[in-house]
Amino acid sequence: MGPSGAAIWSSPTFDDQNRMVYVTTGDNYSDPPTETSDAILAFNADTGQLAWSRQTTPKDAYNIACVRPGAASNCPNARGPDYDFGSSAILVHLADGKRALIGAQKSGVVTAVDPDRHGEIIWQKRVGHGSALGGVQWGSAADGDTLYVAVSDIKLSVVSLGTAGSQASVFNPNVAFLLDSTEGGGLHALRLQTGEEVWHTPHPGCNGVAGCSPGQSAAVTAIPNVVFSGGLDGHLRAYSTEDGSIVWDLDTKADYHTVNGVTAHGGSIDGPGAVVVGGILYVNSGSGIFGSTPGNVLLAYSVEGR
Repeated sequence: MGPSGAAIWSSPTFDDQNRMVYVTTGDNYSDPPTETSDAILAFNADTGQLAWSRQTTPKDAYNIACVRPGAASNCPNARGPDYDFGSSAILVHLADGKRALIGAQKSGVVTAVDPDRHGEIIWQKRVGHGSALGGVQWGSAADGDTLYVAVSDIKLSVVSLGTAGSQASVFNPNVAFLLDSTEGGGLHALRLQTGEEVWHTPHPGCNGVAGCSPGQSAAVTAIPNVVFSGGLDGHLRAYSTEDGSIVWDLDTKADYHTVNGVTAHGGSIDGPGAVVVGGILYVNSGSGIFGSTPGNVLLAYSVEGR
């Protein structure tokens, strides 16, 4: 039944200056598509009233049931392209004194809108090809004048079990997902003012590792001079904010002796990014939802053990 509205996948962004709450939305799960899907929305924080909406991909309706063979009856007529905004909008101050609200989308496009002009588009920049699991997935980060955007662009093959040597999908026990080891990945630095690319560092590559994907779908984390980005290959990498060079690369896919005595193994890094607090970096390792490597460990790192 529809219209079913659009999902909100991420935390809202609060604007104390304008007393607004901003959210980004995903696609519709059923027909008919609505004008508030794949959009940045502004709500009055005091009344809850919708103040404005800026849609970037119209007529997008899709749901996960569509991956099941013979599931046409469960699919909206549009069948995608499934270009959700999966991460929160970032509210920033620009060098010219104005402000911008920046959202990154699974279409592979980053959009900056003016929160003081009812979401008028300031600039748009394509950083990825885009796909149902591609483009920009779970979150970007910004410092004083730069936006850091990791690209997922995961490519999947959906196969019936019996022909694939892989575990069943959590969504459907009759199919499995196989990752493409050549598609996806990379980290981009963009100027907040214009969207101009400052630098781009491609993924180093899977180098023939079985089950590896170069996709970098996890949210990125920025601290002074360094940006952290985790990947489906299980690596957590630190990039220099100056030129994008990789200054630290850790493969988290290993066995660990845990502090609570539970047998643990690292895997793909997806979803939430690393958290840096009190001189320690924390990261979850292990996400096996779409053919990637499962795991069950929370890791903590510090500089030289301090």
